[in-house]
Amino acid sequence: MANRTRTPNEGLARLLKQAKWSRSQFALVINRMGAEAGLGLRYDQSAVSHWVGGTVPNPPVRRLIVEAFSRKLHRTVTHAEAGLPLAAFDQAPPGVDTVEGIVDLGRADMDPSRRGVMAAAGLFSAGLAVPVFSAPAHATEASPVTPGKQTVRIGAGQVEAVRRMTDKIADILDELGGAHARPMAAAFLVNTVVPWLRAEASDTVKKDMWATAADLVYLTGWMAMYERDHGTAQDYYVKALKLAGRAEDHVTYCRTLRGMSLQASNLGYGPLALKLADSAAEAAPKAGPRLQAFLMGQQAHANSMVGDHRRARSLLAETEAALMKADNRRESIGGYNQSAYAFHVSHVLHEGKDLPGSISALQQALKVMPSNERQGRVHFYAVLAQRQLEYGHLEAACESWARFLEDYEHISSARGDEHFDTMRLRLKPFRKAQAVRQLSPRIADVALLKA
Repeated sequence: MANRTRTPNEGLARLLKQAKWSRSQFALVINRMGAEAGLGLRYDQSAVSHWVGGTVPNPPVRRLIVEAFSRKLHRTVTHAEAGLPLAAFDQAPPGVDTVEGIVDLGRADMDPSRRGVMAAAGLFSAGLAVPVFSAPAHATEASPVTPGKQTVRIGAGQVEAVRRMTDKIADILDELGGAHARPMAAAFLVNTVVPWLRAEASDTVKKDMWATAADLVYLTGWMAMYERDHGTAQDYYVKALKLAGRAEDHVTYCRTLRGMSLQASNLGYGPLALKLADSAAEAAPKAGPRLQAFLMGQQAHANSMVGDHRRARSLLAETEAALMKADNRRESIGGYNQSAYAFHVSHVLHEGKDLPGSISALQQALKVMPSNERQGRVHFYAVLAQRQLEYGHLEAACESWARFLEDYEHISSARGDEHFDTMRLRLKPFRKAQAVRQLSPRIADVALLKA
């Protein structure tokens, strides 16, 4: 006979202990909340014991369970935390899967010590189905519906707070690196943004909050990507797409697709990078010149990866023309400037085997890079040094790596760590050369600081 032993629900047992509810008390709470939702429930202690023992209640009751704990513990409790499967999308209230997914991602992301566990749990999927931009929906359908009345109401001030916090996190990312900024973003998402997504608001405020939340989720995914946590990054990106779709925010939707294209290109998936870049450009609304440049620059890079260099050069010309029409306003999310354009030129030239041209474009990118973008300089100088060494210019490469070390010392970034390891590996065969011997003490000092 098959073994029908159920796995005990440790998550539910843990939450009961945190809430200090007996099983009888919890049954009464669920019955009372069921009445709020128009459900005639008659559960008792034995039903709760069955749930703790591994029996899965039906979808409406699961939602009552997580809402009951959320109210009692004054935080968002997800189905996953309660050891319960989320109902199929057509049975769940709109947005529940997205919001709960953000909470689960964010809680794991708030603790940098769990990064290794997270990376092992989720892998980048090259065959992921991308959520399509949804048809216009009523804003009232965008927020998760929970039993009972919401006790919090938000307005334009809360939307502006999320926008400003997103800008501040982007600044910290630029100056100190993703390892510092990413846990902050995750904590803000879980502790502040998610409760506001669940709050009462006017239709306009609801849509604005979902749009601003999409920006922050996109930024958090961007940081995860550059921290080499690609499975988590992809999860954040998909959540951002869903949020943007519900907010009817075409700009953030296209920006996120472009970020997914960049991730695919970083991992060497040229055809996928091109597909996502083209999708972002095709789905874009009547965009301003800066957004056009932002999208076309990535298209150019992706086209060069699949060998269509003629199309890549044509797109670069269009990118430059669009950027010339843009104003000088700095955008923390999805910003694109002359430095980013020159970096795309360098990528296209490198894919086309024009190594000297690629090096010159990188040098130009660094020349016009804003002074506060330390993390960008770390990446640009590291790539420049690698290409200079590839071209046979060891002394020039060492000079670039010395500049890399100046900024790398001050940031915390997995991408920077990867560049540091690459530098030491590439220089090992040349350790007797004068330029390398002069740089070696500095490398050793930074290695001790980062240990």
